[in-house]
Amino acid sequence: MTDAIVVGPVEGLEDAVILGPCVLGHPSLTPTGRPLVLGHGVVVRAFAVLYEDVVVGEGTQIGHGTLVREGNRIGARCSIGSEAQLEPRNTVGDGTRIHSGSFLASATLGNNVFCGPHVVFTDDRYPPSAGYPATAEGITVDDGAVLGAGCVLLPGISIGALAIVGAGSVVTRSVAAKQVVAGNPARVIRSREDC
Repeated sequence: MTDAIVVGPVEGLEDAVILGPCVLGHPSLTPTGRPLVLGHGVVVRAFAVLYEDVVVGEGTQIGHGTLVREGNRIGARCSIGSEAQLEPRNTVGDGTRIHSGSFLASATLGNNVFCGPHVVFTDDRYPPSAGYPATAEGITVDDGAVLGAGCVLLPGISIGALAIVGAGSVVTRSVAAKQVVAGNPARVIRSREDC
C-alpha cells in the first residue's frame, strides 16, 4: 500500500494487493467525487493508473502500466493485461480476460470473454466526431466469445455468445452467436460447432 499514490477517494485499499508504484483514484477531467472501489483480493501491478469512479470486482488482476479511466465497471476474477487501456465507460463481465496492449472504448463485455493481445475496440465512426462522446457507438461482446490477437472491432457492432474472431481480423459487421469469422473484412468461415 505504501507504493500507491492515492490522489482521490479509494474504497477497499486495505483488501487489495499493490505490487509496486501506481496511481489510485486519479481525477477525471470532470471530477465525479465517486471513489475508486477495489474488491477483496484485487491485485494492482506497478505503474498502473486507476481513475476515480471505477469499480474493480474481487480477485481481478490489473497488469503493469495499465490505464483504467473513469466510469469503468470490471467484474470479479478478471485479468486485465499489461499496458491495456480502458477508456471511459466500459463494462467487463466476470471471468473475462483482456490481454496486454488492448484498447477498449465504450465496450460492454459479457462473462468469460477472451480478448487476445492488442485487440482494439473503436467507438467513433467518423473520427474526430464533433459530438463525441455523446455520439459514441459502443460494441457489445456476449458471454464466452473469443477475440483473437490484433483484431479490430468497428463501432456499433455486436459479437454473439461463443463466437470466435480470428487473429488480425477487422470486424465491420455484427457476428452471430457461435459463428467463426476471420479476415479483413471479417467473413463467416464456419460455425463454432464445426470446430
